[in-house]
Amino acid sequence: MQGLVGGLVIAGLNMVGALLILVWRDPSKRSLDTLLGFAAGVMLAASFTSLILPGIEAAGGNPIPVLVGFVIGVLVLDQADLWIPHVHILVTGKTRTESPEADQKMASVVLFIIAITIHNMPEGLAVGVGFGSGDLGTAIPLMLAIGIQNIPEGLAVSIAAVNAGLRDTTYATFAGIRAGLVEIPLAVFGAWAIQYAETLLPYAMGFAAGAMLFVISDEIVPETHANGYERVATFGTMAGVIVMLYLDVTLG
Repeated sequence: MQGLVGGLVIAGLNMVGALLILVWRDPSKRSLDTLLGFAAGVMLAASFTSLILPGIEAAGGNPIPVLVGFVIGVLVLDQADLWIPHVHILVTGKTRTESPEADQKMASVVLFIIAITIHNMPEGLAVGVGFGSGDLGTAIPLMLAIGIQNIPEGLAVSIAAVNAGLRDTTYATFAGIRAGLVEIPLAVFGAWAIQYAETLLPYAMGFAAGAMLFVISDEIVPETHANGYERVATFGTMAGVIVMLYLDVTLG
């Protein structure tokens, strides 16, 4: 039940971000890069304070299980890129156009949306694992951290869909919401699995951390540094780290 609540909270905050497109229809690229930088900072700090370090502690001080899970998480996210180009219709609801430029733009946006969806999967798992471990001092800050960074991500998906040519703002909002829905069943699964296989906890935490750090380096940072706003995106990242560290200390 705690895993379910955690999944609902982080998916709900993703929905809040996606719905912002209905009131903030044309945010500047500078603002969006700053928000995504903030999300990366939160994820970066959370990977260590709420996943890697607690995972090593759960393994009795042995880092090997966490590192094994970490490597598996990185490899899974790396291989997941191979099938991304084949699912654009599921994401956008649109068939290919006759314009090569439009197709290329849509493909790049779909890559971004799927990347966020893929990294939402280990986030949901991480929240479930956190609650399944029974350590609310770790689980609640992790849930709040992931939920907070889901807000700019949900908005980013909605804006990306609109910028790709999906001018129906309502549909773009649903695209953003869908990116976060995967977190709910995975949060429940993570909590359930750990209850019956406590030895998997360090591996699961390492997996989630590896997947999150992979997405930060491979998707979010390049995206925020590709439009000439590297400095404000970096400041956003630093702010995200500060917020997560504060949450971890005060709520942990």
